Amino acid sequence: MSFVAQLNALDAGGPLSPLLARFSRLIAPVSPSGLESLAEEAVKTTRRHFGRTMRLFAPIYLSNECVNNCSYCGFSRDNPILRTTLTVEQVVREARHLERLGFRNILLVAGEHPRFVSEGYLEACLTALRDFVPTLAIEVGPMETNEYAPLVIAGGEGLVVYQETYDREAYALYHTAGPKKHFDWRLECPERGYIAGFRRIGIGALMGLTDWRYDALRLAAHLEFLYRSCWKATFTISLPRLRPAAGGFEPKYAMSDAEFVQTLCAFRVCFPQVGIVLSTRESESLRNALFPLCVTSISAGSHTEPGGYTGEGAEDVHLTVKGRRVELDKGSPLPCSMTRSRPVETTATGQFDIADERSPAAVAAYLRTLELDPVWKDWDASILAPLTA
Repeated sequence: MSFVAQLNALDAGGPLSPLLARFSRLIAPVSPSGLESLAEEAVKTTRRHFGRTMRLFAPIYLSNECVNNCSYCGFSRDNPILRTTLTVEQVVREARHLERLGFRNILLVAGEHPRFVSEGYLEACLTALRDFVPTLAIEVGPMETNEYAPLVIAGGEGLVVYQETYDREAYALYHTAGPKKHFDWRLECPERGYIAGFRRIGIGALMGLTDWRYDALRLAAHLEFLYRSCWKATFTISLPRLRPAAGGFEPKYAMSDAEFVQTLCAFRVCFPQVGIVLSTRESESLRNALFPLCVTSISAGSHTEPGGYTGEGAEDVHLTVKGRRVELDKGSPLPCSMTRSRPVETTATGQFDIADERSPAAVAAYLRTLELDPVWKDWDASILAPLTA
């Protein structure tokens, strides 16, 4: 049975497991003292299972071309944004830059467009990086199991795929065109990735698309299912909250900082071994407060546009209007949605705005003031190499 059947049963009013019933109680409205008690329990649980470590990673955006219309996403097909797709050589230069900053854990991210992120491209990127980046993960459009398998062989260790929202009606409203419209197909993606051999699987929901308690409970149900069904893998969860992006989407459902902290702590208490990811979407002050509580993996110094670290891909920046490439006339004014803080003539548009703009070194230094150990590398292929006499 796939998680689709379990989600349908949950939406039909089926009973909660004891674990999900506890999780539901922990995300119910709580007093400040109740939240403090939950946070204290989360800290103890985190230290018991993860010690005083914090994994650091960085995303590399390969392409912001996309065939989907997702009303909340800066990469949405109909947004008249500046787009580019990096060559494999340019991806390597971005990764070498991150390597010099200390990163040994990189997430490759791309919009969903089969013509640009085509057959063989991701495999070539992974192959080019695997000799100097021991931990590689991908966050791209869902694939079949037989399409994932070569990516695992090429060096892909992790697969990240967020359902965005588990609310079917809301999902249909936000996703109006492209393959991402298919709710069940996306929902079963982690299972296909597991069969293909990915060792780490990340799931999540985008907070702001529907009632946050609805999505949080179903994300917990999804995680519980994966722990039972895909028990050879390790898992991470993330609850990214919507940030400003091209297109001007305004979320209708708010999640306060206190509710955000409460939900992350509830995940920690109910799922002691899950990795909890915190991105640079959140503010410096909130991230600082969360580092010692329940988070185990963070990004730092991130860019959400292709070539954002080094300027690679600038020579091919162009407009895409209704799915068609339009060459950039640098003498013409650009739409206001493109007038970002960096020069628009040479910079592709990012997926969303970053809130915590500190350098990786500054974030690592702050972690040390909390007596947390920044972990840039926790895996190497030589671990599995056969012993020699």
